[in-house]
Amino acid sequence: MMTEERFLTLVGAYGADPQRWPLGERAAATAFLDANPELVAACLEAEAALDAVLAAHLTRDPSAAFRGRLVGAAPRQRAVGRTWRWLAGAGLGLGLAASCAAGVAAGFTLAPASVSRLFEPATGQSSSLADPVGDVSAS
Repeated sequence: MMTEERFLTLVGAYGADPQRWPLGERAAATAFLDANPELVAACLEAEAALDAVLAAHLTRDPSAAFRGRLVGAAPRQRAVGRTWRWLAGAGLGLGLAASCAAGVAAGFTLAPASVSRLFEPATGQSSSLADPVGDVSAS
């Protein structure tokens, strides 16, 4: 359902022409407009005047000389700087990956026997985590 506040926001953002309104809200906004013509008439007139001014404004392409000055003034990156940044990032990523792998390996190596049994093939017995009372290694 379209509220007055939402309708005014919609017209303020997209203009007075319903063809410019978002497709998902166009039907509700048009129904609100039809139901409340006196309420929104001043707003639509103001937005239509602004639309006309904006449509009448013409822009011209920048000259080739201006484009040349603009491109010439732009800072240039050196390929060497980008290469070092890439290598530093790759080195950091490899270091973090190696640290993670070492932590996992240390965790499996130093894990207590009760945790190691969780990863062994099933022997028909339930895990000690399921019934800690029957765990003989807990004592």
